[in-house]
Amino acid sequence: MPVNIGRISFANCTPIFTAFEEAPPRVAYHLVPGVPSALNRMLATGVIELCPSSSVEYVREAGRYSILPGLSISAIGPVRSVLLFSTLPLEELNGATIGLTGESDTSVILLKLLLSRCYGFTNRYERSFAPVAEAIHRYPALLLIGDTAMKTAQSDAFPHIYDLGELWHRFTGLPFVFAFWFVRRDAVQGRREQITLLHQALLRAKERAYETYGVIARSCPESRWYGEERLMEYWNSISYDLTPLHCQGAELFFRLAAELGLLPAAPPLDFFSGYREE
Repeated sequence: MPVNIGRISFANCTPIFTAFEEAPPRVAYHLVPGVPSALNRMLATGVIELCPSSSVEYVREAGRYSILPGLSISAIGPVRSVLLFSTLPLEELNGATIGLTGESDTSVILLKLLLSRCYGFTNRYERSFAPVAEAIHRYPALLLIGDTAMKTAQSDAFPHIYDLGELWHRFTGLPFVFAFWFVRRDAVQGRREQITLLHQALLRAKERAYETYGVIARSCPESRWYGEERLMEYWNSISYDLTPLHCQGAELFFRLAAELGLLPAAPPLDFFSGYREE
């Protein structure tokens, strides 16, 4: 039986999945594309078994997932694709109604945490599924993620752009983990060796991706609208690792979000242990 793997359809995942598909493991698998919020639902309902998924899903679905060691989608400073676009300077947004992307939950909670905890603001928030060209007339500030954020940043629609990865790092000095790689615990039962081989292949893909950004940028579709050089700069701003420092950043985020009532209390981080003879 193939393992269904969620593939985030954003440029931030292109290097890993490109390298993975160039040297796939000898294991049956099927890639399921989607935006983070849709893949979160698929993972929760068992439509897919393994996926890079919003870090807040680990808290919301406590006990359902294990984390694949060594893999994440993180930022240690600017991330370039989780951006608050504003018509006003950030300091003047207190009390404003802010439009929110419908594609991510982790970024939404991070924004609320930053504005409340770090700036002391009280804001209202509205989910917006309208095209960006319409949303910019409805809100003084708009949170966008992924390719949409990167494309919007190339325009002059907003005079102020704030990078949430950079703001988090400024206030904490820690990485921010936007997504872990999760595997459903029930999927591991009876298929631990299969999951182990996929995990190992993803770790190898990560290392190959780090070494071949230039090659990947020349052939990927994102280069047509973002450009090869900027794409490589973008990928170099992302951390695909999961070190103890990354985990410390994630645990701090979970704790602060819980203190503000944005998330329930987080369980300890549980890691997939790999295949062992039974």
